[in-house]
Amino acid sequence: MTFYVQTYPYRRMARRWAENREGTLRINVREDEDAYVLSALVPGINADELNIQVLEDVVHIKAEQKVEADGNYLVRELPAGSLSRTLRLPASIDAEHVEADVTNGVLTLRLPKAESARPKQIRIKAS
Repeated sequence: MTFYVQTYPYRRMARRWAENREGTLRINVREDEDAYVLSALVPGINADELNIQVLEDVVHIKAEQKVEADGNYLVRELPAGSLSRTLRLPASIDAEHVEADVTNGVLTLRLPKAESARPKQIRIKAS
């Protein structure tokens, strides 16, 4: 009997497991004409507890969720401990003009594209 090993489905399962593990921020990213807008759930985390770094096309978000000393939980589903997410975007980011806001447990980042990554309109001269 011959067994064939297919690595592709296992890689996909490993990737899904890595994305769903505790300690990973869950995000949404959408693209406007001149910026990316990233939203992440950060329940119970204050703005001063977030560390956001942008370098070229990479965004790194890190937060430390304080764990209560009381261990008498009946159910515990809220994230605790260190949370982080690193994301590579398709274009470079203008780090000087990034805007961040935390409202009702949702972090919203407006990441403007660098001038070199924006589409340019080329005017054609007619002779």
